[in-house]
Amino acid sequence: MTDQRPLTGLTVVSLEQAVAAPYCSSRLADAGARVIKIERPEGDFARGYDKAAKGLSSYFVWLNRGKQSLVADIKAPDDAALLHRILATADVFIQNLAPGAAARAGFGSEALRARYPRLITVDISGYGESGDYATMKAYDLLVQAESGLAMITGHPAGPGRVGVSACDIACGMAAHAGVLEALIARGITGHGKGLAVSLFDGMADWMNVPLVYFEGTGKAPERVGLAHPSICPYGAFATNDGALVLISIQNEREWADFCAKFMDDAALTLREGFQSNVARVANRPTVDAHVATQFATMTRDQAAAKLRASNTAYGFVNDMAAFAQHPALRRVEIDTPNGAVAIAAPPIISSSGERALGPVPGIGAHSAAIRAEFGA
Repeated sequence: MTDQRPLTGLTVVSLEQAVAAPYCSSRLADAGARVIKIERPEGDFARGYDKAAKGLSSYFVWLNRGKQSLVADIKAPDDAALLHRILATADVFIQNLAPGAAARAGFGSEALRARYPRLITVDISGYGESGDYATMKAYDLLVQAESGLAMITGHPAGPGRVGVSACDIACGMAAHAGVLEALIARGITGHGKGLAVSLFDGMADWMNVPLVYFEGTGKAPERVGLAHPSICPYGAFATNDGALVLISIQNEREWADFCAKFMDDAALTLREGFQSNVARVANRPTVDAHVATQFATMTRDQAAAKLRASNTAYGFVNDMAAFAQHPALRRVEIDTPNGAVAIAAPPIISSSGERALGPVPGIGAHSAAIRAEFGA
């Protein structure tokens, strides 16, 4: 059975580049919306991030499937008029230009909604559109640093970068949810609305637990690498064949099972510094060192079998080669101008069946057809 895509018939115009806005519009395209991506003649600069996907950018292939590419200069009168003709029939307009740039070109969100009352507008920025930070460039790692994420990430020796574009993705996810809510509201009221989402606000929402913890205790969560700041044992341990196994003990019942069935020492729960989670956290170096000696006697497979027998939560610290072969990894192929590329499948599994994903467009692949369709 093929999924009947719920946004079929809707048109999205996206004046976008990089990650956050394309993430939002790609999910709308997956759901059936017609997404017209406005690009400069040289294309979205994310097209040049790398050449890993059969000569194309891995970022661009991931985030631009199912879209139509229209090369246009919004500052040129003829192209601006073309864009307005498209917007007159569109449902959603997304832009992530520098704050104020869209408005200066005649595409400010408030003015567009006054002209097209059913239009939903989405303005994506780095730090919002007012205040001292509004004019700051806001690439993902910069926002990881500004939001405090980098300072609670990594090894005790120093802050670290989250290895994916977490701030861009958080923003794009929030924008996507906001658009869906606005579409539902428009079905009730008949009117569109304006949405504004920033990379900083998206990550600030994700940072609520460390923020509230800090303001409640006066202490920031510590950087503990592959450990947990408030649970012990919860960390990675090496086996004698070079694997790293991450375990998590969530309560005293699990600790007792772990001691009896993995450590082969039921009395360990009575040892000074081992009796409770609070005691173990305070005594973490000793506890971790003792657990590590048991892992060091086993191979990866032996450790996994014994962890399963003790009903202990665990996972392997996989590299990319192992992730690429992971038994839980679902794949889907998407067509590109250079051939099919396999990517990780979207996370939602629908009871109505697998959803086909559209092809990745070349620069301006749809320009002629769109210009003919929306000609004066």
